[in-house]
Amino acid sequence: MHVDVLLNNLLNPTILFFFLGLLVVVIQSDLSIPQPISRFLSYYLLLSIGLKGGAELAHSGLTPAIYQVLGIAVLMSILVPLYSFFILKRRLNIFDSAAVAATYGSISAVTFITAINFLHDNNVEYGGYMVAAMALMEAPAIIIGLLLVNAYERRQPTEEDSDSEAYSLRAVVREAATNGSVVLIMGSFLIGLVSTPASVEALQPFTQDIFKGMLAFFLLDMGILAGRRLNAMRTAGWFVISFAILVPLVNAAIIIALAVLFQLNKGDALLLTVLCASASYIAVPAAMRISVPRANAGLYVPMALAITFPFNIIVGIPLYFYLLNLLMP
Repeated sequence: MHVDVLLNNLLNPTILFFFLGLLVVVIQSDLSIPQPISRFLSYYLLLSIGLKGGAELAHSGLTPAIYQVLGIAVLMSILVPLYSFFILKRRLNIFDSAAVAATYGSISAVTFITAINFLHDNNVEYGGYMVAAMALMEAPAIIIGLLLVNAYERRQPTEEDSDSEAYSLRAVVREAATNGSVVLIMGSFLIGLVSTPASVEALQPFTQDIFKGMLAFFLLDMGILAGRRLNAMRTAGWFVISFAILVPLVNAAIIIALAVLFQLNKGDALLLTVLCASASYIAVPAAMRISVPRANAGLYVPMALAITFPFNIIVGIPLYFYLLNLLMP
């Protein structure tokens, strides 16, 4: 990988704000982002990306190539939790294995948004339909994780489980479908799809002009959260730490190979690679609290947020981009 590509990514102001968040934790500063503001920033980024994605798809239209990419995305969201579960089951219990597998089969919207920002900085075009790919990959991994628990832990549900709807496929499907992030990104995507170009352009001062500033502020918050979660990983052991880096790399290698095979657009290939190499720390934890309450959230959340997320935004994205440039000149 060319050093200048990595340096340009590391010296990008948005990424530097992530490091500032880590520094806040190291020096034990009292700087923090209030939860309502953090939630607003997250919703803003999803709204902006969804609206732009829908507008771009309305302009380009659906093609067989788009269906092909969407199919790969859904297939990976099913296969990744399956093979991850059997790897994890060798060292972890059934509940933790299923929760971690679902985490790595699902996606990180913030990593996806950071990759879009990276493409903008490098003047690389991508398809707006990739927003739909991101949304489609949220639910399958969660459902696969639940089905794996049910298959390996055969027992009669207790009254407590019944009250919490644990192990209920209906409950987890509903949670995945009505998750706020999924509703907002798909709702914005559909609004962009049906809106006129002039009306979408009128929102550009809000949805595009201030986008990078909002992303920098949000990554500052992510840096603070990741720094705090790193403490929880000190006793996790090298197995889960290695898994949190190696499995995303394996997933990325698979997608890069498929991108070369099917001759995907380079920007779309990077976004699909990032989606498959990322891990959820929002949607999956919310669903796992309902579906698999015995899974240890102190394991799968820090793995995704404190290891995989920083690895992808600092090293992964420029590495994947370099490999795609190397193989798809």
